[in-house]
Amino acid sequence: MNGFSRLQSIGWMALVTSALCGTVTSGFAQTAYPSKPITLVVTYPPGGGADAMARLIAPKMGEALGQTIVVENRPGASGQIGAAAVAKANPDGYTLMLDASSFSVNPSLYPKLPYDSLKAFQPIGVVALFPNVVLVNANFPAKNMAELTAAARKSKDAVSYASSGNGSAQHLAGALFESAAKVDMIHVPYKGGGPALNDVIGGQVPLFFGNLASTLQHVQSGKLKALAVTSGKRSPILPDVPTLSESGLKGTEIYEWNAVFAPANTSEPVMKKLAAAFQQALDAPEVKARVAQLGGELQKSSPEQASAFIEQQINLWGRVVKERKIIIE
Repeated sequence: MNGFSRLQSIGWMALVTSALCGTVTSGFAQTAYPSKPITLVVTYPPGGGADAMARLIAPKMGEALGQTIVVENRPGASGQIGAAAVAKANPDGYTLMLDASSFSVNPSLYPKLPYDSLKAFQPIGVVALFPNVVLVNANFPAKNMAELTAAARKSKDAVSYASSGNGSAQHLAGALFESAAKVDMIHVPYKGGGPALNDVIGGQVPLFFGNLASTLQHVQSGKLKALAVTSGKRSPILPDVPTLSESGLKGTEIYEWNAVFAPANTSEPVMKKLAAAFQQALDAPEVKARVAQLGGELQKSSPEQASAFIEQQINLWGRVVKERKIIIE
């Protein structure tokens, strides 16, 4: 083979190699996200509110992404076990988390969390806000918030309220009311919301700050009286019940909520796809209908707006925990 032929042969080999490399590179580039099922870790047990929201939106997000989203419950330690697992997960968009409003309380209740709440996660969006409702036993004499506040001001610890445990959403809602109304009440913690609610219905404890979705049936049946809701405006399913703001207690707009998160450092293209799929899920008629039925307000917001909301919630509950000297025993 002469020199020219050798050069020609080398040139052809270079072209073939380049073409093959280009094909391989192109093949990798065309593996678009998502190319396999996604796991949505729920930080609470099956059957609860967080689990219900996850199973409501997961199929709709999956439809938008063209992949199955598998719901996996990892409960324990007020959401910390599931959150710790997601914080350590590969930030490739295949492991997500749905957590509850306790996510914003944990930093002030647990000074040594196994993750940094603001740095370990990227919020994709808040599903919905669910207001609490101020409930009293049907035989309790107070008919409105003014009468309840007056009863609590008669003497220190004149009124007691039940909760599902120290540091729970009900406990913190009661603590915020105490700060706003400048009263001191007796907190009676139970091992779960069910036993607490049963004792309020039975009259053993007069007051409960409950989630609207889980207590509505008892208001409608007359077993409990609803004195106020903690939302910014009246609830469509309890239109005759005023807000705490209307009752003269400012700074008491509080909600229980659920949000979906990705691990920190998830790439921007993946976050954009997840955020778009999340918003598409919230537009589904079934999702809208179920959230409205539970008295919630769907949140159409960007990841940036979700981040700002969650940070505001962390600051709010940090202040309440400090003011009321709440500790986990």
